[in-house]
Amino acid sequence: MANTTNGTTGGGAEDIEAGRERWQRRYDAARKRDADFTSLSGRRLEPVYGPPPGSVEPGFERIGWPGEFPFTRGLHPTGYRGRAWTIRQFAGFGNARQTNERYKMILASGGGGLSVAFDMPTLMGHDSDSPHALGEVGHCGVAIDSVADMDLLFDGIPLGGTTTSMTISGPAVPAFCMYLVAAERQGVDTGTLNGTLQTDIFKEYIAQKEWLYPPEPQLRLIGDLMEYCAENIPAYKPLSVSGYHIREAGATAAQELAYTLADGFGYVELGLSRGLEIDSFAPGLSFFFDAHIDFFEEIAKFRAARRIWARWMRDVYGAASEKSQWLRFHTQTAGVSLTAQQPYNNVVRTAVEALAAVLGGTNSLHTNALDETLALPTEQAAEIALRTQQVIMEETGVVNVADPLGGSWYLESLTDEIEAEAERIFAHIRSMGGGDGAEHAIGPMTSGILAGIENGYFSSEIAESAFQYQQALEKGEKRIVGVNAHTATVSGELDILRIGHEVEREQRRALTERRAARDGAAVERALADLLAGVRAGAGAGGGKAPNLVPLIMEAARAEATLGEICATMGEEFGTYTEAPRF
Repeated sequence: MANTTNGTTGGGAEDIEAGRERWQRRYDAARKRDADFTSLSGRRLEPVYGPPPGSVEPGFERIGWPGEFPFTRGLHPTGYRGRAWTIRQFAGFGNARQTNERYKMILASGGGGLSVAFDMPTLMGHDSDSPHALGEVGHCGVAIDSVADMDLLFDGIPLGGTTTSMTISGPAVPAFCMYLVAAERQGVDTGTLNGTLQTDIFKEYIAQKEWLYPPEPQLRLIGDLMEYCAENIPAYKPLSVSGYHIREAGATAAQELAYTLADGFGYVELGLSRGLEIDSFAPGLSFFFDAHIDFFEEIAKFRAARRIWARWMRDVYGAASEKSQWLRFHTQTAGVSLTAQQPYNNVVRTAVEALAAVLGGTNSLHTNALDETLALPTEQAAEIALRTQQVIMEETGVVNVADPLGGSWYLESLTDEIEAEAERIFAHIRSMGGGDGAEHAIGPMTSGILAGIENGYFSSEIAESAFQYQQALEKGEKRIVGVNAHTATVSGELDILRIGHEVEREQRRALTERRAARDGAAVERALADLLAGVRAGAGAGGGKAPNLVPLIMEAARAEATLGEICATMGEEFGTYTEAPRF
């Protein structure tokens, strides 16, 4: 029988037909774009395809129909007929004024949202005049020292009408508070803001290694952020759980999927430990995946991710609403697949990876530029990357049919295999934390993740996968065009974007002037209040501790710098040092 309570269709002929009818009703009621949904030759295309009427498909409940649990085929019955994915190009370099100009170019050229890349000092919570920032200001992203930089970054860009993603984790909460204050200064009601903050500290300990504090105080900050957004900014997504950096570090597709979803489950447990109702905060969780070069494996990974998340949210964590069961994700094409050799080949790689993300049902997408393996993208390379998405969206016809590859024997088998491997990894992670039989400060998956960080499980597994792939390359078993195959070329060197030392000098000068012009007593008071609030807390699960977000916002309003805010919290939180392993 069909599980009509959860919209699940079984594999019998009657169940399949009942599911098709449910899908049709939802499709008819949904909003569709005003567009031509025929093929290039004018052939009329159905919005979805499924088993022929009267057929029996064992296991079809695991595939189902778009917009129904377990959402293997997508979150919405219309697919991209209802709304195409958001073109969200990741950009940031030099100072806020330079990046603002790039943002305006992206938006004017058809980009649908912004994604902020921060420089390394900002990602590590340092100001541009810190000794730790020397030679790094503005090089891998934009330098943000205070709200004044946020004002410049979004000058002329209405934050109330622009979705903005910020890729930052360690100092994510202070950066977010500066963004809120910048919105206030624009006259925007911050309760209406829509966007995404990465905030995912687990993946920093697992792969990217950009952290400030030990895990427990970082989790306290994230819990405060989840509470604040759930209560005050309902459309904003305070967590974007990132598999991208895990994959870029050398993980396999299944490892990327499993570690990322495990981290997501950990944040669910964190919210529950704070007394939040799951259906109040779960819709604010989103994900960020890598789209690598193995076309079908990537599509299967995305489909398996939706199915796993929906099932765990419903059956393990008790989420009742569909939005809580939805896995919404952003995708970026694989930076690690780009090559310095024959860099024009990177345009092809990026297009293939972007198409995999789209066929996998991504909700938003960044396409890498051909020169990003060498430097930050030039304006021309950034335009080519943007146009790559637009060619896929406007010319290929992939937006016409929801989950057009659904039902492929190969793809469905691959989806099942990746899901099964992920489930084995979940079981191992939970066992490292003691499993269901042990007591947990936050939850069993969180305990396993923290144990795996401390014992080096994640790092060693990723390193082993990366080593095996490198061996296969060196033996010629895996081939990369221009690197170990088809190496002859007529291509010359690229002109690349270079960030001059004057950017750092100017940023340091501006920061000195801001410190001199601000109300120093107000800054000291705000930072003292923040430190008192930090000291009043009792760790990640401390329910009586004050929420630090309003205190950080007050410091930001007074023009306290990112480095000052992070250092103030660090007086109590301390720092984290990874144990060396050989």
